[in-house]
Amino acid sequence: MSSKPYGIICPITRACDVLEPRWTIPILSELWAGATKFNELRRGIGSISPALLSKRLKELEEYGLIERIEDKAAGTVDYVRTQMAIDLEPALNSLAVWAQKYIEAEIACEVNLSSLTWKMRRYIVTDELPNRRVVIRFHFQDDGLEYDTYWIVANPGEPVQLCTSIPGYDVDLWVETTVPSLSAIILARSTVAREVEAERMFLSGDALLSRTMQRWLHVTDYLPEGGPRELSAESRKARVRC
Repeated sequence: MSSKPYGIICPITRACDVLEPRWTIPILSELWAGATKFNELRRGIGSISPALLSKRLKELEEYGLIERIEDKAAGTVDYVRTQMAIDLEPALNSLAVWAQKYIEAEIACEVNLSSLTWKMRRYIVTDELPNRRVVIRFHFQDDGLEYDTYWIVANPGEPVQLCTSIPGYDVDLWVETTVPSLSAIILARSTVAREVEAERMFLSGDALLSRTMQRWLHVTDYLPEGGPRELSAESRKARVRC
C-alpha cells in the first residue's frame, strides 16, 4: 500500500504494512459478515467515501486478500474473500475479544448511527419474534443527528427490512434510546433491563416484544472470559426524554 513499510525484522510489522491503513480491517469485517457489493460495504462501514473505498478494495485485491468478480452480462461486481483473508479471521477475532475486555465501554459504544441501523437487519433474531409481521420504530435522541428515526419490518420467512420512512404498517414497539445505549446492548456492554433502569432506553407498545427484546436483539459473539467492560450506570450520556 502507499505508506512506507516499517522495515523492522518482525512478522507483526509486516502484517501492519497490509492491515494498518485506515478502513482496511472494517472492510474485511464487512466481507466476513456477508457483504459483497460496493454499496453494501459502504453502508455497512458508514463514514468512508466512495473514492477511498474504491482505493482500499483495489489495494486489498493487489495483496491477494479479496477477489473482484465481474459479471458483464448482469453488469454487477462482487468482492469476495480469498483463502488468505479467511486465514486472517481468527487473529482479528482475537483482537475483537481483546478490545471487548480492555477498551472502555463509553468509547466502544460511540458508533456511526447510519452503520448501526444498516446492520440492524442482521441484529434482529427473527426466530425469537412472534410468527407474524413485526414493526419496530427506533428513535434516537442523541444531539446532532442528521436523521434520527428508523423502522424495522420483519415478516416471517423474509429478510428483515430497514425503513427510513413510515412503512405504512401499525407499529408494534416504540424504542426511544441513544446510539451508545443500543450499541452497548449489542456489544454486551449492557442489557436491555439495565438500560431501561438507567433511563437511557424507553420501550412502549407490545408487552411481549418489550419483555423479550434481550432475546430478539442479537448480542455479539466476542465475549472475553469474565465478560466485556460494561457501560456504567452513571454514564455521562443523557437519559432519554419520554
